[in-house]
Amino acid sequence: MNYFSSDFKLGILGGGQLGKMLLAETRKFDIQTYALDPSKDAPCQYGTHYFEVGNLLDFDTVYQFGKKVDVLTIEIENVNLDALDQLEAEGKKVFPSPKTLRNIQSKITQKNIYLSNQIPTVNAKTFENKSELVAEILKGTLTYPCVWKQDRFGYDGYGVKILKSEKDITDLPETPCLIEDMIPFKNELAVIVVRSVSGEVKTYPVVEMEFHPEANQVEYVICPARIDEKVAQKAQEIALKVSEVFNHVGLLAVEMFQTENDEILVNEVAPRPHNSGHYSIEASYTSQFENHLRAILELPLGNTASKVAGIMVNLVGEEGFSGPVVYENIEKIMAIDGVTPHLYGKRETRPFRKMGHVTIVNEDMTEARKVAEEVKNSIRVISHS
Repeated sequence: MNYFSSDFKLGILGGGQLGKMLLAETRKFDIQTYALDPSKDAPCQYGTHYFEVGNLLDFDTVYQFGKKVDVLTIEIENVNLDALDQLEAEGKKVFPSPKTLRNIQSKITQKNIYLSNQIPTVNAKTFENKSELVAEILKGTLTYPCVWKQDRFGYDGYGVKILKSEKDITDLPETPCLIEDMIPFKNELAVIVVRSVSGEVKTYPVVEMEFHPEANQVEYVICPARIDEKVAQKAQEIALKVSEVFNHVGLLAVEMFQTENDEILVNEVAPRPHNSGHYSIEASYTSQFENHLRAILELPLGNTASKVAGIMVNLVGEEGFSGPVVYENIEKIMAIDGVTPHLYGKRETRPFRKMGHVTIVNEDMTEARKVAEEVKNSIRVISHS
């Protein structure tokens, strides 16, 4: 099929910042794009050839949208899978497949897949509802602190909570969930694996993530991770095994813990471009977004190696500010060599909302980390109203 400068149509379910960054690559190759998102103000609204407002969880909306395009992909995994099943059954190319997405949408299913395939992961107990969880607490068999995870539809710190005592159970929603042991760890790591339709597979270097202590959101992504080479190799091997088990096409971000004893434990996965790969736009030979396109269109995969050290700083809304967004001191950070801001096109800010990111590249990792700190302390996402 001729994808380039032709009538070929690529459909993207979701019109957020991941879609917006994917569109930069489709424009580079002159690929025609369609996007579907529930918000008329979604970041993708200006960059696509065709933009539609609609519910990603509604069967008819997703099915009818899918009929308009030649290949369908996602930038968010919470979409109607029955519609994707139907489209796939009718011969539509859908990547990643609904089967892969079904296994990943549920954190309980994800956990069971790791356990049944001998993939190292954190111990967990699963519960069908809050009442089951309360019954377990009454038995006195739950050890605090522990981690509560909602089975479905959690993202960016939502649907995850650290339980320190029984009091923390009160506000939890009535939903299937799992309780994980609290693991003491040295680092949170991630490996992005890219797999094409033909089965070609590559991994990006291991990255290290530093989190905001309250919001449970990534503040910095550091590539390459500052870890021992043997640990990095182990992390990549485990990520490749996870990729094989899920049999995905496109990108798979595998999030992991490095324990005090240098074990690698898989936390969870995302079957799409991911926050942990944003550094790749400036720092890699081939960005995660370009490689996602190459993979789903069965084109040769690009070089995943880094040209320079890369650090990404997330730009999130400051606490205490809601309203029309202002990026305070953006001119100051743009005066620094190797600094590139990416703004996601969200006009309204609110506390901890992801509004953009900044990439810092440098030949020297120590220098890159210093600049990242300066960027973090300089720019603020606020509102004047």
